[in-house]
Order: sequence, then C-alpha cells, then structure tokens
Amino acid sequence: MSIIETFSQPWAMRALYSSVMVGILCGILGCFIVLRNMSLIGDALSHAVLPGIFFSFLLVGYSTIGFFIGSSIAGFVSALAISWIQTNVNTKNDAAIGIIFTTMFAIGVMGISWISSDGVHLDLKDFLQGNVLGVSNEDVYLTTAVLVYTILSVILFYRHLFITTFQPQIAETVGISSKMVHYFLMLLLSFVVVASIRTVGVILVVAMLITPASTALLLSNRLKKVIFISAMIGALSAFVGLTIAIVFDLTPAPAMALVATSFYVLAVLFSPENGLLPTWRINRFESNRIMREDILKQVFKKPLGESMPVNEIANRLNLDESKVKKMVKTMSKSILLEMVGNAILLTDEGRAKAKKIVRAHRLWETYQVNQMGLATDQIHEEADNIEHFLTEELLDEIDKELGFPTSDPHDSPIPQK
Repeated sequence: MSIIETFSQPWAMRALYSSVMVGILCGILGCFIVLRNMSLIGDALSHAVLPGIFFSFLLVGYSTIGFFIGSSIAGFVSALAISWIQTNVNTKNDAAIGIIFTTMFAIGVMGISWISSDGVHLDLKDFLQGNVLGVSNEDVYLTTAVLVYTILSVILFYRHLFITTFQPQIAETVGISSKMVHYFLMLLLSFVVVASIRTVGVILVVAMLITPASTALLLSNRLKKVIFISAMIGALSAFVGLTIAIVFDLTPAPAMALVATSFYVLAVLFSPENGLLPTWRINRFESNRIMREDILKQVFKKPLGESMPVNEIANRLNLDESKVKKMVKTMSKSILLEMVGNAILLTDEGRAKAKKIVRAHRLWETYQVNQMGLATDQIHEEADNIEHFLTEELLDEIDKELGFPTSDPHDSPIPQK
C-alpha cells in the first residue's frame, strides 16, 4: 500500500491531524517555555499528569474528557506545588521541580500499573510513549479545542506574555502581574501536555516543546516570527516523522522527535546569523581582512617606494612565512601591492588603504592617552586590535575631539585625511 493510500485511511488521517496539531501546539507554547528558561518545568509537567489519568479512571472510567480534566488538574497542581516550594522553602529551584515531578510520576506509574494488573485495559506504555496510530475521534476533537484555545490565548494575551517574558520588572510597574501570567502559562502548558500525551507520550512531549522553539530562535530574534517558525517546524516534524514511521514501520513519537532534532541541527549549522558555518565563514573573512591590513600597515612604515621582504613581514607579525606568501599572492590580484622578487611594494591603492589603518591606530593611541588617561606602554596592543573596526566617521569625530593632532604619544606622525 502506498503512503497516499495509507493516509486515505481514517485511522491514518486521525493520526496525521492530531500529530500536526500537537506539533503546532508545542511549537507555539514552547517559545515562551524556552525564553523563560522553563524547559525543566515542561519536562516536569509532562510526567506529573499521570496521577490525573489514574484518579480520573477511578472516578469516571475510560474517558478521553475525564483523562483530560484529571491530567490538567494534576499538572496545574504540580505547577502550584513547585512554585510554592521555590518561594517558601529553602530548596533550590531545580531541586523543587525534581522532587514534585518524580513524586507525581511515581504515583501515576504505580496507580496505572495497579489498575492494569487487575485486567483493566489501560496500557501505561501508551501514555509514556504515545499511541498516535490509535487516536480516536474524541482525541482529535479535544486536541483541536486545545489548539484553538491556545492560539486565542496567545493572541489575546500576547502583550502580557511578551512583557513578562522579557521585562518582568516593567510589567509590574504597568500593572501586569508576572505571577498571574506565570500561572496562566502553566495552565496552558498543562493543557498542551495532556493534549499531546496520546500522540507523543509524556516522555517525548518535552522534545516537541523545546526543540522546534530552540530551532526557531536560531533563525529569528523577533518573537512573532519565532512563534510562527516554531509552529511550522513543529507541524513539519510531526508530519515527516509520522510518514517515516509508517513507511519504515517505526515508532511514530521517537521519529517525530528525531526529525525535530534534525531541523535543529540544520539550523545550528546553516542559520544565516547564528549558524556555525556562516559564523565560521564570517570569522575567517574577518581574520583574513585583518591580516591583509596588517601586511599593508607593515609595508607602509617603509620609506616611500621601498619594498619589504616577505620573511620580514612574517617575523614582524609573528606569522608563518608560507601563510603570508599565500595572502600576498591573493592581495596582488586586487592591485593593493605588487611583488618585486621576494619583496612587497605597495601600489597607490594599497598605500591609501594602509594610510587609513595607520591613521586609525595612531589616533586611537592618542585618544587612549589624552581622553582615557592610559600610559604610553598600555595603549599599543589595544590600538592594534581596534584599528580594524574604526569607521571613517568615528575617526573624524575622534580627530576633531583631540584637536586634529599631528603626532601620536610615541611622536610618530599621524597621517592626515
């Protein structure tokens, strides 16, 4: 049976709908969880809902609505207990989270195992690992309702969530209670965790909460955009993970988590602003630019028209001679300098560029002594580092503030613009 024929089956459509909705749910709420450094609380609540399943089964039997209400109450009570211990007891914050979630998890596991031992069909594995292929219409309706409620809540209270996430002190001054927003977020988190249990289980729901949001934060720094990207990554992770699981006969929930992790790895590597490869390329470019400017500066110090041997440049810059030769060969193609045997002679373009670097260096040395009060033996290394990043406009301002000096603290002439 092809994958298209498989997804035309009612059970597969239910699995697909619920998975994608859970991915969107976790992606949206996960942004606030990650930004507030509450990832461990998300993990805690995902485990703490199990007692709610146990007690709701005792009261109303096998009921999707009963499980939802019971689990939500258990999750919210756990959040309150964690906050109370963190506020009123001399216990570390992460320890309080660990104490509550392990206690609640233990109660849930013991209770569900006890019920199952009496012949009742309540499989603990379905709640721990999820059973997306067995979701019912009730599960789909419930997940849809939680998704709509979560989206509306984030839209209506976006301002409150935003300001309490980034500026909790300012929130209090404008009359927004950070504590109330925190508890509301915990209630939403309980709903999302419970709605996700049937799909990815309590163990892997934290992966769907944290990973898409962390990926989105690598791709953007605007919250609205981050929320949208996270929701799309969550949905795509769920869809691709479920498809892979069906095609290769794998467990769906772990497949979804691994796909989400794959997106995160791609973002770590290739994110335009934060990715390792773009960052490496930028750093490499900057390193080569600084080396080129250092070479020009060294040759500039020679009398006009006089060349400088490559090995002398390498010694002055404490660089490998072969590396300097390679860089010089590249620079000769950009008409900044020309080779005269094994020595370097600046072109007019190269001399003009070197003059700017020397001017920046000597102006900054002068600024450090005159305006910052540093001694002459403290200024050279700092000037060497910053000379490559001073803009022409900033140098003009420094020059004007210093009164257009003609020499630096070492009595070396400052090239005029």
